[in-house]
Order: sequence, then structure tokens, then C-alpha cells
Amino acid sequence: MAGTRRPGFSGFEKAEIWRGWKSGETFNGIGRVLGRAGPHVRSLVAANGGFVPPPRRRSIRVLSRVEREEISRGVAAGDSMRAIATVLKKELQEHLRTRRTLRRSRHATLRKQSRGQIVDAISISQRPAEVEDRAIPGHWEGDLIAGINQSYIATLVEPHSRFVMLVKVDGKSSPGVVKALIEQVRYLPQELRTSLTWDRGLEMARHKDFSVATDVDVYFCDPRSPWQRGTNENTNRLLRQYLPKRSDLGEHSQAELNKIALRLNQRPRKTLNFRCPADKLSESVALTT
Repeated sequence: MAGTRRPGFSGFEKAEIWRGWKSGETFNGIGRVLGRAGPHVRSLVAANGGFVPPPRRRSIRVLSRVEREEISRGVAAGDSMRAIATVLKKELQEHLRTRRTLRRSRHATLRKQSRGQIVDAISISQRPAEVEDRAIPGHWEGDLIAGINQSYIATLVEPHSRFVMLVKVDGKSSPGVVKALIEQVRYLPQELRTSLTWDRGLEMARHKDFSVATDVDVYFCDPRSPWQRGTNENTNRLLRQYLPKRSDLGEHSQAELNKIALRLNQRPRKTLNFRCPADKLSESVALTT
């Protein structure tokens, strides 16, 4: 029956209501034409204060019905998301303010430019096979951990025993980092100086100087593959208990860093059958001498 339908209005009905309202027609008169109750018509007009609302327009950021149908057909056909996006890439790109299909922060761009420029870098794929199974001590993994105020500490971890050394560095320039590493590694017995695996950071651009001074071969991880130094990455997480990210790492002296390393090296590890790294390394050295 007329006048008993729910107050929801279609787009066409709304347009007719506002046309009638602007023409001076009564609510009941408008309702009779649409088969609606006059109070329902009045509620729509009153909700907008008697002003005709601006027409709705689809945001340029929202997918159109055609674009949604293209996506639906691609999904039904079993296409990959990449293939579907290629069905839509050019059209959607027109909606971007910069017309770029991929946005990167300025810092990400700088990181990209600062990596992969190490001259004569030897890939991790060329390391001896003995490094992978951690059966022989003397193959180290290294990295820098960062704090506030551009402060850094170099970390060296021996995967066979999980033994860690911390090295105080002044900044991350290659000459300074390599010099500090040379001084620290020279304290190691010769049988523990075999290789060092490092990330692609430019702090090891002077890797040849390091190798000449220590007789330690340096290998570099693949770009964006920190997991290839898994032991070092896990140890760095443990070190954050003592060296938080939001602290100034430059405030620690080498003596203080040695004490922190000692705590970790005397800490029993489940992976070592609850033995500590220091004991494991001493035993390994005794067996090789």
C-alpha cells in the first residue's frame, strides 16, 4: 500500500523529492507521486536542513565499478595479483599525484645509494663450505648496531661457539671502523682468524686493508639479506638488553663493552647444551692446537 514502504529512498526518488521541494510542492504531494508517505519525505528534507545536498562524486582514489569488475574477472580466472595490477596499472597511475607507481622515502633512497658499492667485494657464495655447518671455529660474522646521535658499536660473533666481541667505533666511516676492528681482531690467536662475513654497508669498504692487517678473508652478504649472518643477527637482539636502540652508544668505553661481552660469553646457551660461549670457544681452540 502507498505510504507504508520504509523511508529509505533511491537516488532517483531523492532527486524527485528535491526537485519537488524546490518547486514549492507539499510533502504529501511529493509523496503521492512517489508512492511514499508525506512524513517520510519531510524527514529526508529536514535531515538536510531544507538545503539540497551537493551531488555525490566518486573519489579518484576509489576503484570504479569497471575496475572492480576487471579485478573480479582476474580473480575468477586465477590470475596473480601482479597480473591483475598490470590490467589496471596505467589507469590507476593517472590518479596518483606524482604519477609514480612506487613511492619511496628519501631515507630509503639514500640507503639504496649507499649500498652495493664496495669495490672487489667477495660474495658470501664463495665462502668455504666449512663455514656453513659451524663445525670449525674462527669464522666470524660482523655488523654495526646503531644508537642515537649517530653512535655505533661493531659486533663480532663466532658462530661455532656464539662467542661475541664488541668494538668501540667513532662513527661509521670505513677507515675508522676498519682500524678499530683490526686492533680488536689482533688480540685473537691465529687459529681463530679465518674469515669475516659482513653486510653490504660501506663501513667495510676498506676491507682489503683489514684482510692485509689481520690475514682474515672478508665475505659480503647478498644485498638486503641480513639472515645470511644469522648468528650475528640473533646476538645483536640479545645485546639490545644492554645497549638499547634509543641510547647513545658512544658513551660506552671499550672496557665497558668488554664487560657486556663477558656477560654474554658466560651466559649458558640452550643451543650449546647449556654451556657458555667462552667455555665452548676455549675447548675448540684447545682441540685445534
